[in-house]
Amino acid sequence: MNCLLVSTEEKIKEAAKAVFLEKGFDGTTTRDIAKAAGINSALMNYYFRSKEKLFQFIFNDLCSFMFQGMLDVVNQPISLREKISRLIDHQFQMMMQNPNLTIFIMNELHRNPERLYATVGMAKKIPESIFHQQIDEAIAQGTITHINSQHIMTMIVANIQFLFVSKPMTMLANGLDEAGFKAFATQHIEYVKEMICDYLFKPETAT
Repeated sequence: MNCLLVSTEEKIKEAAKAVFLEKGFDGTTTRDIAKAAGINSALMNYYFRSKEKLFQFIFNDLCSFMFQGMLDVVNQPISLREKISRLIDHQFQMMMQNPNLTIFIMNELHRNPERLYATVGMAKKIPESIFHQQIDEAIAQGTITHINSQHIMTMIVANIQFLFVSKPMTMLANGLDEAGFKAFATQHIEYVKEMICDYLFKPETAT
C-alpha cells in the first residue's frame, strides 16, 4: 500500500512539473495535472489540497535542481579549468532536460517576487564555495585574468540559458528539427567552453 501511495504521489509531481513548466501557474488547472498524471481530480486533491501548495513544492524543487547541481560542481576538488568545463556541461544537460526552466522561473518570480528570496538565498552560496577560493588563488598567482567568480558564473549561465530561451527562433531561422537543434547546441557548448577559457586563462597557462 505504501509503495502505491509513493508511486501515485511521484506521478502527480512529475505530471505537475511538466504542466507547470509548459503553462505556468496561471495557465494550469488541477484538471490539467490530473489528466497528465492519468488520475482523477479527487485523487489528486487527496495528495495535494490545492494547486498553490503543489506549485510551491514544484517551484522549490526546480530552484533546488537549478542551483544545487551547480553547488555540487563548484565544491568538487578538481582543477579550475575542469570545474568550468563541468559547470558548463551541467548547465547544458539541465537545460536540455528542461528547456522551459529559465522562462518558467523568471515568469514566476515576476508574478510573485516573494519567491525571489529563497532563490537568491541559494545563489548566495556560490561565492562561499571552493570555486570562489580557487579564483582568488589563481588571480594571486597570476594564472588567470583578474575577475570576480560571480562574473564567470554569469557568463556560463547567460551563454547557455539564452541558447534555450531562443530555441524556437534558432530552430525556425536555421530550419532545424529537434535533432538538428541538439547537434547545434552541443557544438555551441564547445564554443562557449573555448571562449570562456581563452578569456580567463593567460596564454602561458593555456596548455
